[in-house]
Amino acid sequence: MQNEIDDLVKRLVRLEDELERKLEAQQEKFQYRIEKQRAVFEENVVRQHRRIKAGVLSFLMHSPLSTLIVAPFVYGLIVPLAVLDISVYLFQLVCFPIWGMARVRRADWVIVDRHRLAYLNGVEKLNCAYCGYGNGVIAYARETASRTEQYWCPIKHALRVRKAPARYRGYIDYGDAGDFRARMEALRADVRKVPEKETGDGG
Repeated sequence: MQNEIDDLVKRLVRLEDELERKLEAQQEKFQYRIEKQRAVFEENVVRQHRRIKAGVLSFLMHSPLSTLIVAPFVYGLIVPLAVLDISVYLFQLVCFPIWGMARVRRADWVIVDRHRLAYLNGVEKLNCAYCGYGNGVIAYARETASRTEQYWCPIKHALRVRKAPARYRGYIDYGDAGDFRARMEALRADVRKVPEKETGDGG
């Protein structure tokens, strides 16, 4: 069974490599390159983007009334998201050094860059920045929780976990009492080796 799982993991790694190649091809298609962690479009492309940008007033006038009504509830989540962001940072700052673990590099998970697209108006840019921040903070918190889980309780659940972090696949099987003590320290040692700058965890 373990050999089959290892084979599946290798296949996933190959698929991730293939995805990277596809993303590079996409950059060529849409004529941008990455410079200093930032997408840079060709000047002629930027001009085309600006021509198709919708005005803010027109955008708001054509938005459904229901969308405008729920906007305060959507943006109201900025408060708990910010609290989560700060709390996760402080949690790592205090706990991870004690456990001998490198902190999760926030910049690898909280990515806010879509607001730079020239074909988005001010409202769309705000929406994209907010979504990038919100989803990024949750991903940042999840990676922090995943490393903490591997340190303290690296046991698979009896029930199926949807979209589990990649490291979950290496956890100890549910009910495997004999393997628990033997593998616990090894799994802790592995998570201690994870570098601060880790670019992804799949799932």
